[in-house]
Amino acid sequence: MNSNRLSRLGFGVVLVAALMVPVAVAQTAGASPSPQTAAVATGEKRKVEGTITNLEDDKLTLRTGTGASLVVKFSPFTRVQERKNNPFRRAHKYQAGQLAAGLTIEVEGHGQSDGALVAERIRFTDDDFRMARTVDARMAPVEENARRMSGQISELDAVSNAARGGAKAAQDSADKAHDRISTLDDYEAVQSTSIRFPVGSALLSAEAKSSLDELARQAKNRKGFVIEVAGFASSEGNPALNRRLSRQRAEAVAEYLAEQHDIPLRRIMIPTGYGVSHPVADNSTRTGRQENRRAEVRILVSRGMAAPAGGSQPSTNNGKPAAQKSPTNEARSSSQ
Repeated sequence: MNSNRLSRLGFGVVLVAALMVPVAVAQTAGASPSPQTAAVATGEKRKVEGTITNLEDDKLTLRTGTGASLVVKFSPFTRVQERKNNPFRRAHKYQAGQLAAGLTIEVEGHGQSDGALVAERIRFTDDDFRMARTVDARMAPVEENARRMSGQISELDAVSNAARGGAKAAQDSADKAHDRISTLDDYEAVQSTSIRFPVGSALLSAEAKSSLDELARQAKNRKGFVIEVAGFASSEGNPALNRRLSRQRAEAVAEYLAEQHDIPLRRIMIPTGYGVSHPVADNSTRTGRQENRRAEVRILVSRGMAAPAGGSQPSTNNGKPAAQKSPTNEARSSSQ
């Protein structure tokens, strides 16, 4: 699930309720069609892999690689455990209640008469589990706001009808509000900083903490802000290690902002590690590699909240880091 898209959706939902704009209600129509439902023959042994899209007390819905939707039921004998890569330790065990939407799992079981798959064993990696739980925790407030709004649609529709029958001044106000809503998911970077790291490290230096202190102070003076954190690595070593190291750098920044400055988690997008992609300097030089071992932190503000209707247009690069040459990888044990 894409973190930027989740954060934008959350802002859109909350602010539509606050502004109570009639045009926004009209745009809620048109749900996407339901995916095809898969079935398993009675007694058939089956192993499937997919992503959890819905959870209930005794079952879950799995979106398989083909895009079909499969119902998986729990039984008293269902084992939920880690799919581990380390052969020298035991796999972690979990309860079915710890599963979360968005988690990619492997299910082994047998078919039931209603076409559902009764799970005998459910497995997933520890990294996937932590990521799904993080996304689930941060989406909970957004989902609660969406449920609360669903009971207000009739009321908003009545307000919309009254506004359309009112005076021209009321219509003009609605038009301006609509223009603001059209830019709710259009974010502008108002401040950014780049945090440097030593080779093979995700520890924040005193200088890095000072930069983050200033950025947090500026963020708290903004209305409706979110903070985007992206980690990167330079070009030596193992690709998997570099991606993990870049993610650890992004997480170190997010944790510092949350713990030291009480920035709410709902205002910090899911920290993402991009590995060696998007270098800002030449990885063939020592200085360039030092520049590429970084985390980029940006304060984003919705144009729909920060500017009146008819404001400035979004920047052409949309705030994405500029890519240069295709890098290789960075090793934790590299010495430069």
